[in-house]
Amino acid sequence: MARDVTDTQPIESRDELVAWFEAGSKPNGPFRVGTEHEKIPFYAADRTPVPYGGPRGIRALLEGMQARLGWEPILDDENLIGLFDEKGGGAISLEPGGQFELSGAPLDTIHETAAETRSHFAHVHAVAEPLGISFLDLGMSPLWSLDETPVMPKRRYSIMMRYMPKVGTRGLDMMFRTATIQANLDYAGEADMVEKLRVSLALQPLATALFANSPFTGGKRNGRLSERSEIWRHTDNARAGMLPFAFEPGMGFERYVDYALDVPMYFVKRGDTYHDVTGASFRDLMAGKLAALPGERATVSDWANHLSTIFPEVRLKRYIEMRGCDGGPMSHINALPAFFVGLLYDNAARDGAWRIVKDWSAAEREQLRADVPRLGLGAKIGGRSLLDIARDVLPLASAGLARRARRDDRGRDETIYLAPLNEIVANGRNAAQNLVELHAGPWNGSVLPAFTDCVY
Repeated sequence: MARDVTDTQPIESRDELVAWFEAGSKPNGPFRVGTEHEKIPFYAADRTPVPYGGPRGIRALLEGMQARLGWEPILDDENLIGLFDEKGGGAISLEPGGQFELSGAPLDTIHETAAETRSHFAHVHAVAEPLGISFLDLGMSPLWSLDETPVMPKRRYSIMMRYMPKVGTRGLDMMFRTATIQANLDYAGEADMVEKLRVSLALQPLATALFANSPFTGGKRNGRLSERSEIWRHTDNARAGMLPFAFEPGMGFERYVDYALDVPMYFVKRGDTYHDVTGASFRDLMAGKLAALPGERATVSDWANHLSTIFPEVRLKRYIEMRGCDGGPMSHINALPAFFVGLLYDNAARDGAWRIVKDWSAAEREQLRADVPRLGLGAKIGGRSLLDIARDVLPLASAGLARRARRDDRGRDETIYLAPLNEIVANGRNAAQNLVELHAGPWNGSVLPAFTDCVY
């Protein structure tokens, strides 16, 4: 999330929280797609991480981007921590360890996503190269320890850093050493949201397997294909996971509100101050009963900010966020939204995907999520491997995109962006498996070649 919301309108009832989600409905369209990606900066000369300050640090990178783009600065205690495009809606922000994130604007087609991505990297390279900065296209930093990883000066992160070790074993790894690609999709209304949420949740482990790209940690093979996904299983299970309740009768905005109300809070922001309320209940904030802020009551901004601290595999806001995938090469940045747009924005494709997943139990879905980090496309559910399931699902996504018939200036539809996924399925090997093979072969057991071979 690029910047915290600052809507001070008070919230007095649960119904208002439900209405907040309902307001995101787009019954008459247009359905758009937003794409986010994180990349890991490093100094090309010596493969060291990039600190915030200094003449060649992250702040200098942000200042250079601001000068080129003219976007509005996002400040945190006078520190430049991001940029926001008031006109288009895109943003640049920082993750805790300096991961440099583009939160793309809501766009009509994947062609526009691809153009946005190309434009972003053209600007980034123009600013970063004179600073000696390059970017890894991996889902996890392959070399540096937590102690070697810099900390960005965002005050909400200091609250999270203190809290994470209390609720899991890998929360700091998640914050400082991982990178992701996400796609954000619209819903027409409550029923449409539920259908899209169920299909995307069930298929999120498949997406994780297709995009797995984090087999190295601390300079060594970590024994998994998506270490990032494994980390999320041990971060904070009160706010992460597969949302089994989403598949139960009665699922809707109200049920998600009840879930979110029960997820412990991180902070309450008043003015420029972040108040640490970790572990407290949003229900208590609504009732004015927070121990740390007695008498203080919830606002719309509190609700929006709280929702941004919930991290399931698929997250509901005023759109639906696909959160299960590792960071990867530029082709993956376009492939992920193409995959889910093809499946979810076409009724026939979505119905076909639902027929594939509808009989999976909550226990089976959870086991699949647990197996995927290690086994990737070899993980099984219902007696079938994810590779076999991908052979059924990818054609559905492709057909959905073909029926959309959104063409670029060369007459090509959006199915072109599924090419890297089609190749993975055809070969039965994801990016992580290819990296493991390189590590065992030409890289001679070293991860250092990643700093030349796995860069944008």
